Amino acid sequence: MQVNIPDTGQKRIVVVGGGFAGLTLVNKLLKSDFQIVLLDKNNYHQFQPLFYQVATAGLEPSSIVYPLRKMYQRNKNVIIRVTELTAVHPDANLISTPIGDIRYDYLVLATGVDTNYFGNAQLAANVIPMKSVSEALYLRNTLFSDLETALTSNHQEQQSLIDIAVVGGGPTGVEVAGALAEMRKHVIPKDYPELDSRQIDIHLIQGAPRLLDGMSEEASTAALRFLEEMGVNVRLGVLVKDFDGKTLSMSDGSQLSAKKVIWAAGIAGQPILGMPAEAYGPGKRLKVNEFNQVEGLSNVYAVGDNALRTDGAYPKGHPQVAQVAMQMASNLAENLKRAAQSKPPKPFAYKDLGSMATIGRNKAVADLPFLKFNGVLAWYAWLLVHIVQLIGFKNKVFVFFNWVWSYLTYDQSLRLVIKPRKLAE
Repeated sequence: MQVNIPDTGQKRIVVVGGGFAGLTLVNKLLKSDFQIVLLDKNNYHQFQPLFYQVATAGLEPSSIVYPLRKMYQRNKNVIIRVTELTAVHPDANLISTPIGDIRYDYLVLATGVDTNYFGNAQLAANVIPMKSVSEALYLRNTLFSDLETALTSNHQEQQSLIDIAVVGGGPTGVEVAGALAEMRKHVIPKDYPELDSRQIDIHLIQGAPRLLDGMSEEASTAALRFLEEMGVNVRLGVLVKDFDGKTLSMSDGSQLSAKKVIWAAGIAGQPILGMPAEAYGPGKRLKVNEFNQVEGLSNVYAVGDNALRTDGAYPKGHPQVAQVAMQMASNLAENLKRAAQSKPPKPFAYKDLGSMATIGRNKAVADLPFLKFNGVLAWYAWLLVHIVQLIGFKNKVFVFFNWVWSYLTYDQSLRLVIKPRKLAE
């Protein structure tokens, strides 16, 4: 059964994924003569760089998401379906979804990546990932529910409820650890005066020998200094081997007691049924050529975190960051328009615009192509970049005023435990 999508006679581009790559591609093709079918399992775009602020009660979830249908309500050539990709049939130019099959002339896979547990089922069952706004909200609920429970627990149980371990020293891990340290200092003493906030241990565990491994040595050193000044226990060069829900086991034989382990240690692609096995490279990413065509397929493309393009400058593939995703999508959009005009495609060339990470109030690091700096100026630059990248004027305003309020009052006003309720049958 095919999905009820009108046949307009236009070439049809099916885009799977409404993240940075998928939306950039759609936006660049809005004025072209294509029918664009955008598929996503959610009916909204999620601004992933600020998940950690939802998790630590700095922002409300609605301020970092934007409805896809509202975004394209005036674009008649864009058709949206909320569903998931279950299989690809390249020989028939079809994809399968739970709502039926969809025909394509061009297929663009912008599905992103998921949390990588490195094959450890026990880790997957017990740690807390943060790859979606719903997972960030779950972490927020867990943080404050455990604080409430700790008030009526004995000392040993209380300690396991209030201690937190963050695994992974990339931007996400560093930002989460910093936000938790600020919460421990400014929020918990006021909301939970019966708890001694000084007893809350925040651990950041990184397998690599330094933090922010993809950034400069200067950024790494500054991030470590900032975190240690904030009282975060940073352990470098140590891998997490297992977690049973109570005890974290490390590669050096040491153990750590904590009920909450936030997993920011790795990402991996998700294989798609019907795609040739030889199309996948390390990390289960789809191997693409310089035009983002998936290896072995002529009209199937991959852009964003799930695309693996290797060259002399990036022998292990491009960084899995938003800038790469958007630049890939922009180049592909231009090539699809050129194909419609029987023009040759242009190869993708990544222009590194720099990278940033924030650790806390007035504490951030920035690596720009022409300058490396940290501290207050880097923090202001980080704020500006993320405000600009948010989708929707209302979201920009809400986030800006939340940040101003938090800065002036040393307070976060969204410490709510909102749990889903099952309706009675």
